[in-house]
Amino acid sequence: MTQQKTAVLLLAHGSPETPADVPEFMRYVTGGRQVPDTVIEEVRHRHSLIGKSPLTEITLAQGEALERELGLPVYVGMRNWKPFIADVVRTMIADGVQQVLAICLAPQNSSTSVGLYRNAFMAEMKPEITVRFVDSWHDHPLLVRAFAEKLESAWEQACQAAGAALPVIFTAHSVPTRTITAGDPYEQQTKETAQLVGQSISGLAPSLQQFAFQSQGMSGGPWLGPTVESAMLDLKKQGHKGVVIAPIGFVCDHVEVLYDIDIGFKQFAAAEGLRLWRSESLNVSRTFISALADLAASRLSAASAATTPVGREA
Repeated sequence: MTQQKTAVLLLAHGSPETPADVPEFMRYVTGGRQVPDTVIEEVRHRHSLIGKSPLTEITLAQGEALERELGLPVYVGMRNWKPFIADVVRTMIADGVQQVLAICLAPQNSSTSVGLYRNAFMAEMKPEITVRFVDSWHDHPLLVRAFAEKLESAWEQACQAAGAALPVIFTAHSVPTRTITAGDPYEQQTKETAQLVGQSISGLAPSLQQFAFQSQGMSGGPWLGPTVESAMLDLKKQGHKGVVIAPIGFVCDHVEVLYDIDIGFKQFAAAEGLRLWRSESLNVSRTFISALADLAASRLSAASAATTPVGREA
């Protein structure tokens, strides 16, 4: 095991480089299924309002920081845009990597994210390479601490500005309800992450903690709720004048944060007479990078006494 060349592969969603790339990007997202022109135009509009999604740049920076922390090669692959997972895996093989630990930068496990990343990853792997795949790490103590650090700062500042203890809406990306009814653990894991983070914030009473799913799809049947908008309306009815959004389903800035929260939800809140704040994204937070490093080191250490065939979970 120690003689094998070992590397870590971070897997993420990917993002188009320009609004003009959105139609091609959406074809990757849907696996080639036809997307209505109205949906493509709306996605393109959202990307144009934020200029460019920084997801790829931030993920590459996370990989560089993790490499420095671990002392092992770290590669980054995207499912829906460059650098594509398939291309990166081929590069790893050409570089002589013999053992790969793959970590999805979606801490909660869903077949619509982690499952698809895994499929794209495994499709390019060779039988002689030892594979470790992290299916979920939603309750990792350092991940919880990283989210809590960002939320505590934002919540305290918001409460001070509002002159009152404000409620927090924890959010994660919605998924089609059919995936949950099929046994997907995603809903349970996102809520568990939120609960762990909420418990870490001194003074944040359980009564001030709510959970909602954001960024519901524009097609393809019903998506998981409640929506953030409905949660804000409920809080308004309770007499609250503001709200703090804590997106614990995302580990970096991208369109679902920079548009959906910073533009869409903020406009909705203003129209309802509410003030809105959000916790900063983890991005290259030192605690977050430490979480990734601890996760990688512990999984590799646990594997040191055994090997796992390709396609099998460690």
